[in-house]
Amino acid sequence: MNKGVLTFFCGKMGAGKTTMARETSQERNAVLLSEDEWLSSIYPNNINTLEDYFEYSGRLKPQMKKLVQSILASGTNVVMDFPANTIAQRKWLKSVFSEIQAPHELIYIEQSNAICLEQIAKRRTEQPHRAATDTEKMFEQVTKYFVAPTLDEGLNTTVISANT
Repeated sequence: MNKGVLTFFCGKMGAGKTTMARETSQERNAVLLSEDEWLSSIYPNNINTLEDYFEYSGRLKPQMKKLVQSILASGTNVVMDFPANTIAQRKWLKSVFSEIQAPHELIYIEQSNAICLEQIAKRRTEQPHRAATDTEKMFEQVTKYFVAPTLDEGLNTTVISANT
């Protein structure tokens, strides 16, 4: 049986990863798994800082990896709305598909800081529960860790330049 394809995303906070993940999951008839949704339902009101995010995201990853591998092994496509914004995050995602030899695609959304900040401000209005964490200060903190993917990481990468 053929394995499903794992699709995941790289892009700065506010670049449009979640929107693209939703669209991609519909286009590819894939299971959509959102880190934000899992974290907010399992650890409600516990994530208020970047340190909190790292702690609780780390707790989620072992079970999420097993789940995704099981879905992919069944032949079903998976779209993960989990950030692939650092080398370590991409290394973890690579372990998810490579351990079971499943195909993958990393979609990298190139977006300017100005557009990202505009989209974050819009998101605060549309999703008031995110107003405390979706701030310019948080964007600056998170962006310090952002590393664009490179060819030597060995990932099947599609680049979408959203600045044009």
